[in-house]
Formats: sequence, C-alpha cells, structure tokens
Amino acid sequence: MSNLERGTDAAAAAAQHPDPAFPRFHPRPAQGWINDPNGLCYLGGRYHVFFQYNPDSARHDRICWGHLSSPDLLRWEEHPVALRPQPGGPDALGCWTGVVTDDGGVPTAASSGVSTAGGHSQVVLARGSQGLTQWRQEGQVAAPVPADPHVTAVRDPYLFTFHGRRYALQGAGLASGHAAVLLYRADKLDDWRYEGIWFSTEDALAARHLPAEIWECPQLVRVPDSSGAETWLLMVSLWLSSDYHHHSNGVGYLLGALAEDPVTGLPVFTPAKGGKADLGPDFYAPQILSLPDRALLWGWSNEVSGLDGRAGRGQEQTDAAGWAGLLTFPRQLAVHGGTLAVEPAPELRGYRGALRAKGAAGTLRLPGGAAEAVVTGGEGRIRLVLASAAQSRPVFADTVAGGDELRIFVDGSIVEVYRHGSVPATLRAYPAPGEQWRLELPHGAAADVWELRQPATT
Repeated sequence: MSNLERGTDAAAAAAQHPDPAFPRFHPRPAQGWINDPNGLCYLGGRYHVFFQYNPDSARHDRICWGHLSSPDLLRWEEHPVALRPQPGGPDALGCWTGVVTDDGGVPTAASSGVSTAGGHSQVVLARGSQGLTQWRQEGQVAAPVPADPHVTAVRDPYLFTFHGRRYALQGAGLASGHAAVLLYRADKLDDWRYEGIWFSTEDALAARHLPAEIWECPQLVRVPDSSGAETWLLMVSLWLSSDYHHHSNGVGYLLGALAEDPVTGLPVFTPAKGGKADLGPDFYAPQILSLPDRALLWGWSNEVSGLDGRAGRGQEQTDAAGWAGLLTFPRQLAVHGGTLAVEPAPELRGYRGALRAKGAAGTLRLPGGAAEAVVTGGEGRIRLVLASAAQSRPVFADTVAGGDELRIFVDGSIVEVYRHGSVPATLRAYPAPGEQWRLELPHGAAADVWELRQPATT
C-alpha cells in the first residue's frame, strides 16, 4: 500500500479520546455513528473492514461506508469514507449492508441502496481501486426489487460460490409472515437473475432457531469442521418490527449440507442443527469473511439506551459523547462435534501486555479500562462487576464447571466473553466515575489477567 493510500492510526486516535467508555482496541472512528460491518475482504496482504457509518453525528442517518484496514488484525488504519449516498441515485437515502468482491480484477462493492422514504432496497454496485481507498459510484443497479408478490421486504446482498458458480442471497420478509432468504444467479455481477424464495421459516428447524419477521444480513459459508465433513453455515440476523437498534432475537445460525438440485442445478440447503451466534444482548448484523483456511466474523455492538432496564446512555448523552456503536473483535468460526465453536482470532494474543495476575483466585481487579482474563477450573458462579466504594453493579454472570475455560475481554464499554467450544456473549456497560472492573471467581477457579497494550509499529 502506497503512502497516499495509507490512512490514520486508529489506535492513536482512540488513545486520545476523552470518553472513558470509548474502546481503545476495538477500532472505530473517533466520532460518528457506526453499525453493520460490510465488505469484509483480504486483499494485498491486508484485512479490510467496511461498516455503515454516519460521520456527521452519533445518530442513524445518511449512512455511508466507513473503512478500516490492518495487516495483522491488531494495528488498524482508518481510511476516508468509501461510499456516500448519491443525490438522485438508487442509494440517495443510504449505502446500506453489502459485500466487496472481485469482478474481473476490479474490486466491486454490492450494497443495498434505498432511494425513497419507506422504499425497498436495490443492489447497487460501486467500483474500487486496487487499494480499496478510492471508489467510483455510478448508480449501477445489479438487482432491482424482485417482481414477486410474495416478497414484502428485501435487503442485504451476500455472494457465495458453489460448484464453481457464483450465487447471491438477500434477506427478506414474506407476505405470509415468514422470514426468508432469496436466491440469485450472479454469473454477471452487474445483472443478477432472481431464482426465487430459497429458504424460509417454513422449515421447522429454521422456525425454531431463526424466529423473525425479516431475515437480515444472510451469510452462507463453509466452516472448518474437525470431523472432516463439508459443513455449511447459514447465519441471519433476526429482525422484528418492534426493534429499534435493540434486536431482542439477536442472531441465529443453522449448520447443514449444501447440495445441487439434480433438476434445476441450483444449490439446496439442508439444515441439521442450529442455535444462537451470540448469547449477549448487544450483538447484531455480523458479517463473515470466508478465507481458504478459516472463517472470521465481525459483529456490531450497539449502545444501550436504558430502555430495557439496564444502565445505559440516553440520546442526549450519546449526542454529547459524539459517537455510537462499535464492532466486535474478529472471531474465528469452526465446528466441533457438530456444534458451532466461536473463539477470538488467535492474533488477539498480540494485545497482551503486562501479566497482572497469574493463577489468582477470589475477587480480582482488572487493570485500567482494557484487559483480558482467562479463567479455568472451579465450579459455581462467576461474575464481572463494576464496583465502587458504595456499590457493585453486575455486568455479566454465568456458571462454570469442571474443564470450562472462559476468555473475558473488557475494552472501555464493551465486554466479550468466550467460552471454549461454544459461542460468546457480547455486552455493553458504562463505568461511572470511581468504578472499577472486578472479576469474582467461584471456589477452585483461577485466572490469568493481562492488561491490553498496542503492539509496536513496524
């Protein structure tokens, strides 16, 4: 990457931020609203993460695409805004969720664009430079709203390849009340062919694990399986009409097989198992980067408004802070024993600084506003609290037994808890003046605790 294409150091901006709730290690711009991760790709030796972004305020409005990149998942650079709403264009009211792919050697973004208030989204293309730092938006529509009377809502394109052919999915809601994904052939990236409603909550397993009115942000990827089986993961975000950036149904997934229909030649998904992709209340709209040797996921963690009874920030406080939303740490996906297992990307060990406690038991004080704790052994209740001289506020609690291992990250106002062999929990909490993070361990449990630090720049 040339010096002209390099961005600003995200860690340096975070270190100077005046808000103690602002994350120092989860990269995001210093100001503005962010939500869904978009356009994940690995190009030229760098990971690129785009995201929905309003650089002008901490409110969900006039959504653009922001852009971060990293050579190692640790040191992040912030680049100029990639995509902006085009006056009079198919994305005049926002550049929403989408992907970045290669189209004949040209990096190309395919995103949801909305042009009228209350209108449906279309798939809009934009062409990028080789470094992904410059984008040409010409209002090219690859897929209009399907002329299908059964489809009442459509959004969030996702591309995948099966048996050497490129396909696309979009999330949808149906007139029947079911949530669904739609299937397209995308042999030509600028002209998708609608193939119909592909999979929906009419499937009993989907109805059980993916209850929603609209499936958002559909993802379909092959996931490494320790059994050697070819396992496909369908992950969707579960939208309800009552949601307002606080998605009570969260994100669900199904594991299954993908086969070719002998008559149509189209892929057919047969689910076998399902569950939640995250067990916390503050996780939504993830996107998965499928690489030859692994699958990485980033999700969006929203601010807590306090409307659900938890201590949060009202809109006035959020406006005053000047920022809202962040992305989770990158997570590595795998299947073990037929179950989805989600771990922190191994690279995150590079954030470990001084070891503040080793094999410690009882109640531990976590250093500063950014720490990692690895908890092993014990049996009983584990709690993470914000404590002051006057009170103790619980943020996370769970039970551990036998061989359980938990990795707990705290960074400003985000908490990510990973249970080995299972799925994580994502939570937000805002330390008040005088409060400190403390970890209460059950009998027989011990923890190693590191303070987090930025790796040296090379």
